Amino acid sequence: MKAARFHGRGDIRIDEVPDPQVGPGQVEVAVDWCGICGTDLHEFLEGPIFIPAAGAPHPITGETLPVVMGHEFAGVVSAVGSGVTGVSEGDRVAVEPYCVCGKCPACQAGRYNICRSLGFVGLAGQQGGFAERCVVDAQWVHSLGDLTTDIGALVEPLAVGYHAVRLSGLREGGTAAVFGGGPIGLVTAACLRAAGAGKVIVVEPAAARKAKAEIAGADVVLDPTQTDVPDAIRDLTRGAGADVAFECAGIDAVLATAIGSVRPGGTVVNVAIWGYVPQVAVNDLVFSEINLIGSLAYCGDHADTIALLADGTVDAAQFITGRIGLDDLVSGGFRELIGNKEENVKILVSPRDVLA
Repeated sequence: MKAARFHGRGDIRIDEVPDPQVGPGQVEVAVDWCGICGTDLHEFLEGPIFIPAAGAPHPITGETLPVVMGHEFAGVVSAVGSGVTGVSEGDRVAVEPYCVCGKCPACQAGRYNICRSLGFVGLAGQQGGFAERCVVDAQWVHSLGDLTTDIGALVEPLAVGYHAVRLSGLREGGTAAVFGGGPIGLVTAACLRAAGAGKVIVVEPAAARKAKAEIAGADVVLDPTQTDVPDAIRDLTRGAGADVAFECAGIDAVLATAIGSVRPGGTVVNVAIWGYVPQVAVNDLVFSEINLIGSLAYCGDHADTIALLADGTVDAAQFITGRIGLDDLVSGGFRELIGNKEENVKILVSPRDVLA
């Protein structure tokens, strides 16, 4: 079958690879759509980062590059292994793309998203979504019901936002500020609206992303190049500050502004994956007793995310800005997102050429 494999920095190839084999407790998914994630772009430009380098196999998969990429995917079940119940051939499904050990303290506590040996399908090996078919353990397959598979490919990034909102502890009617209007910032804003936030503020300088933030669910969009953001947020909250802020940019100055924008005793949720070691003014946390917490991916959030899509609470179609075939992955996908990131949110890739 055809699959897009990462061979090294700047080197992604469409290769012919062996057909996957379905074992006991596993499900084969014929992939209809797979989204390109910011993590994929970082691997292409700077990697290998999460992808295991030559000589350093992943502790769970045992694989090193080249590996099949793609972890935001959905499709149709094409084969079911022995012992699998609750899923049948022909079902439309989204995949929660984890490789976890199941044995470490985090896994034993049910927090498998912070497994000490954590890996992701499409990064750590064990196949990926930029391929015609992918085999995964049945526990990671989630039924889409009547949802189409293009919307299903957005479940994974939406679950990132949903998980961050859930961790934040935001109460219904509370005020939230989202720093960064890229794909994760936009889905976080949409999830905040779905969670009943009273006011959603998005902080973003780029004109195209500011317009998208309003559609995603922002009540107010602030341009940090034109306004003092902490003062503006206090003006919008009767001097208090936001209850919760979400750092979705991975920039020192943005994190500092987020900390300065929440109320005393408020919470800042770091959603971004940082490309360097940040500097944090810890006294700014101490003097106002600010809670700074990290949010990684998702854990038990896919079913609720699918429900938000199924009942129309979140309109995911707004985030799809392009659809391409697998052969066009690098030029029409990766390089398009790198060169025109402000104009794009999510480009979907069809490994099996199901382009509508």
